[in-house]
Amino acid sequence: MKLEKVLHQPENRKLEFKETLPNKSDLCKTVISFANDAGGELYIGIKDNPREVIGVPEEDLLQIEEIISSTIHDNCYPLILPEILFANYNGKYVVIVKIFKGNTPPYYLKSKGKENGTFIRVGLTNRLANKEIIEELERQKQGISFDSLPVYSKSVDELDISLFAHQFEETVGEKLTKTILNKLNLVVKDQNRQFPTNALILLSNDEIRNKLFPFAKIECARFKGTIPGDFIDQKTIDEPLSFQAEEAYKFVLRHISQGSTYEGVYRKDRWEYPVIAIREVIRNAVIHRDYSLKGKDIKIAIFDDKIEITSPGKLMPTIDFDDMESGQSDIRNKVLASVFKKLGIIEQWGNGLRLIADDLRKYPEIKFEWSEPGISFRVTFRKINYSPETKKTALTESADDYGRLRTVADDYERLRTIANDYERLTLEEKEILLYILDNGKITRKKATEILNIQKTKAHKILSSLVEKNLIQRQGKGRSTYYVLKN
Repeated sequence: MKLEKVLHQPENRKLEFKETLPNKSDLCKTVISFANDAGGELYIGIKDNPREVIGVPEEDLLQIEEIISSTIHDNCYPLILPEILFANYNGKYVVIVKIFKGNTPPYYLKSKGKENGTFIRVGLTNRLANKEIIEELERQKQGISFDSLPVYSKSVDELDISLFAHQFEETVGEKLTKTILNKLNLVVKDQNRQFPTNALILLSNDEIRNKLFPFAKIECARFKGTIPGDFIDQKTIDEPLSFQAEEAYKFVLRHISQGSTYEGVYRKDRWEYPVIAIREVIRNAVIHRDYSLKGKDIKIAIFDDKIEITSPGKLMPTIDFDDMESGQSDIRNKVLASVFKKLGIIEQWGNGLRLIADDLRKYPEIKFEWSEPGISFRVTFRKINYSPETKKTALTESADDYGRLRTVADDYERLRTIANDYERLTLEEKEILLYILDNGKITRKKATEILNIQKTKAHKILSSLVEKNLIQRQGKGRSTYYVLKN
């Protein structure tokens, strides 16, 4: 039974549970977020934590269906057509609202308008979209990728692409002529002049690349232990884009071990991590990152117990790391993807996912995880049987980024209390707590910025953490701020 299977799944980008019918605002935000992303399903009559089917009265089903339909029709734009179903689970009725991926994004609240009413799905929460995200949604509607847009501040003749040209000739066996640049959609002709696209800027070794895309780089680090802290090694990879994946892959190989076994007289080498899967994830992090987002770079962090690869931008709507066997060909950067395929850096997206899945099967001791921390996606290769060396590490190993507590919390008993409570916190509460851990304090204004929510919602979240005895309020009026509870 499908509902039985759904009940065992956690809330995620395509799944949400509500014990009762949400208010108009929350319902519309969820519907809009699903339509702007990969679609999703809202189950009404199911308590999330702990998971329990509460059900809705049978006599209220038709009325609830009418309320949902009219609320979505009257408050969401462009038109969203939900599919509303009823399911009987052990005599209790559940309302299922299915929202499909929209073809005309961005979707938004009529009353707020596009700039202030567009919501997106980030992990299991609904977030107000910023200007960059709205522009990306507009491009998706038009079938235009950011990397195909022209850059008029420099002509092709003035652009230094010598490294890319040499790489292209050496790999493909052809000179990178203007004809080929045109065929690869790397240039745009306007008023008898040829201008580079964003893709060609990113592939160039011209100084304009660092001016327009200063964060189009990969930050690599090998940390001592299991949390960010002391560096063993670090490297910034800011070469032209077509060189970055290989350099990052080499960095990873330098910091993981390779053992040997013998089968008869034959020697068999085996890395401690599935390196083919790691290579594909790095390549896809480069090709699928959102280069329109400012201030964000790709990060590769190697710890004693895991490898994390984080790339800016939300996952493309149809990409599903939970179903890698089916493959997927969705591409965010269509021009770059064509170039990377020509250079042999990537195959089709679906093939990459299958390679990851095939390699992971050879490593049952490695757990593959993915998440969406903020407007980015992260892939983690985690050692299942890793044994922490210290008691303090054991307290924090269940929390993804929460190991940072070890470097900022001197009070061991306070660390124990917070770590025990961590899994029961909401996503917003976790982000607030981690911000305080990194910065010492937080204001309500800063909370609204990092969570991209209204002040009243931020105040509610902060008050919740105060009530849970995890943080305390200090100062008065405009000088109010919050710190960890002593």
